[in-house]
Amino acid sequence: MADSLSIPAVGQTTPFVEIDRAEWAALAPATPHPLLETEIVQLRGLGEPLDITEVTEVYLPLSRLLNLYAAGYHNLHRSTSAFLGEKARSTPFVIGVAGSVAVGKSTIARLLRELLARWEDTPRVELVTTDGFLLPNRELLRRGIMERKGFPESYDRRALLRFVSAVKSGAEEVRAPFYSHLSYDIVPDAQIVVRQPDILIVEGLNVLQPPAAGNNLAVSDLFDFTIYVDARTSDIAHWYEERFLKLQRGAFANPSSYFHRYSSLTEDEARHTAQTIWASINEPNLLQNVLPTRSRATLVLQKGANHAVRRVLLRKL
Repeated sequence: MADSLSIPAVGQTTPFVEIDRAEWAALAPATPHPLLETEIVQLRGLGEPLDITEVTEVYLPLSRLLNLYAAGYHNLHRSTSAFLGEKARSTPFVIGVAGSVAVGKSTIARLLRELLARWEDTPRVELVTTDGFLLPNRELLRRGIMERKGFPESYDRRALLRFVSAVKSGAEEVRAPFYSHLSYDIVPDAQIVVRQPDILIVEGLNVLQPPAAGNNLAVSDLFDFTIYVDARTSDIAHWYEERFLKLQRGAFANPSSYFHRYSSLTEDEARHTAQTIWASINEPNLLQNVLPTRSRATLVLQKGANHAVRRVLLRKL
């Protein structure tokens, strides 16, 4: 995989343990399967062939590993509070999920939310996407960066940092803006409310970014575990094109859709449009901003051309 984390030559060291799919699947053989196949179908992203085998062999072991990390985090919190003579309430374990547009990170985040909520010690799991922290379209237009939507500068990074900081501190109730994929914009007066979860999952393109110039803290500094969803850039481009075609025949047909203007395109025109958007916006963002954060992740899921995970890289403790 030319654009994946390179495998070190003999004698070189790496901060990751490399685990192939068969080895990974064998790590948690006794983990119960809490989801029905009908639930898995409902969790699938557009064009993603997620099935019960993929969940069993990849995501059940991952949920078990995350459960172990969360338990260790809460035990450490209790021990530290006892050492300090405090009776502080345990704060949420925060997971960041990053990766390119169309790589499947949203599906993985939704799936992990369902799996982690089935564990007895983490019944309350919340999922927030960074789409809600995009600047409103009117502000993007004012700044002349509408064509860079999804790039780091298109987000209200301070608001995102304040939100995760408040959740992480144990605040009773924290509110996040709501983003509509239909209108392709922030919905005024609509909010997502998070109330002291056991686990918070934050999913987005740029959640693993280091602090911006002049800042001492980034949202990634508040995560307890991070996941990067990886694949060849050429495969992601193909998945994006196929997803665009499905949307063009489906959601774009809604007159209220921001992209309704694409609904009448022929298939060739739609493919050309998707390829143009990918080449001018999504691929540059991936190569310039998203991909460079991959090495900062705790765990990397590397997908093959069929969307199935073929290898896992786990950061050494």
